[in-house]
Amino acid sequence: MTIDDARYLNLATFRRNGVAVETPIWFAEADGKLYAFSAGDAGKVKRLRHSARARIAACDVRGHVLGPWLDAHAVLVTEPARIQRAYTALRAKYGWQMRMTDWLSTLSGRIGHRVVLEITPA
Repeated sequence: MTIDDARYLNLATFRRNGVAVETPIWFAEADGKLYAFSAGDAGKVKRLRHSARARIAACDVRGHVLGPWLDAHAVLVTEPARIQRAYTALRAKYGWQMRMTDWLSTLSGRIGHRVVLEITPA
């Protein structure tokens, strides 16, 4: 399975000692980039603040890899227009699931602590 066909993406970020930590994520493509969101205090976000080095692979909902790993560059998005574009793409792909996630995040007060990731396959 390729990333273009995948519903989920396994994102591997790297600790300072070089050990990869894999996490299944929702993602959507927009303008030739892949976008995802996460809690701002998540481990993957902390690791990406240290290094943009990443690997990605198509996976199932539980993170079981379904295709080849690709080297990637992942950064945190700060530009409001790109953040909005990412959320538009995610809502288009995941529909009611994304809207429900947004609603629950709003109710819990966590929506303001989200960050958007921009992933570029190498």
